[in-house]
Amino acid sequence: MTDALFPEGAALIVGGSGGIGRYVCQEFANAGTDVALTYNKNKDAAEEAAAKIAATGRKATIHQLSTSDGDRVAQMMAEVGKEHGRIHTVVYGAAPLTEQLYISEFTPERWLKSIDQEVNGFFRVVHASLPLMKAWGGGSYVHLGSAGDSWWPEKDGLSVIPKAANEALIQGIAKEEGKHNIRANTVLVGVIEAGMFLELSRQGVFDQKWIDETHKLLALKRWGKPEEIGYACVFLASNKALYVTGQKISVSGGFGV
Repeated sequence: MTDALFPEGAALIVGGSGGIGRYVCQEFANAGTDVALTYNKNKDAAEEAAAKIAATGRKATIHQLSTSDGDRVAQMMAEVGKEHGRIHTVVYGAAPLTEQLYISEFTPERWLKSIDQEVNGFFRVVHASLPLMKAWGGGSYVHLGSAGDSWWPEKDGLSVIPKAANEALIQGIAKEEGKHNIRANTVLVGVIEAGMFLELSRQGVFDQKWIDETHKLLALKRWGKPEEIGYACVFLASNKALYVTGQKISVSGGFGV
């Protein structure tokens, strides 16, 4: 094994323009690999992330993507393969801003939208990338899940449930594709000072009572930093984790322990 953490090619960060995704992109670049990142509507954020990656001396490309469009997902995979030679890692971090509702408040429309955005979206990415990874000799999937997998957070079901379904798909990939040198793992994301948490706090959804009650569930009495999600993703995707597959790492400050 060489000293390099990754083979030639790029890490593809689906949702790399997001509040956490940008930090994940940066940590992959810091670890010495090129990065392809996707954005849906926020091209400015994607370009800013790409500029920071380029500043490390690594190549960065940005790709517009809606995971609801299977044809576009396949086209994007081909674009990334052409730009970078191969994809050695797919990080799936695309997630919508999720309404905080009790299960009894779910409507069929909200439910179906959540499943399509996260579960079907992830499947479309896997469907388009898995044959390519096998042809390239292997690779790694890292799914950004929810720490709610370990301790149910009231009113966050529209986020936790789809991500739990994705974790089942990750387990299946690990089991079935290991013989093709493909690994698959999940990072369970806790309360992170970026992205959805900051936006919902700004909207007043997370008030002081919510903050106080959530802190009681944390072993480490602080919110997580987005780069800490990046550290875990890089480890799971790297050569340092070549014998790690089908696993979950909870980056959540001990949430629910």
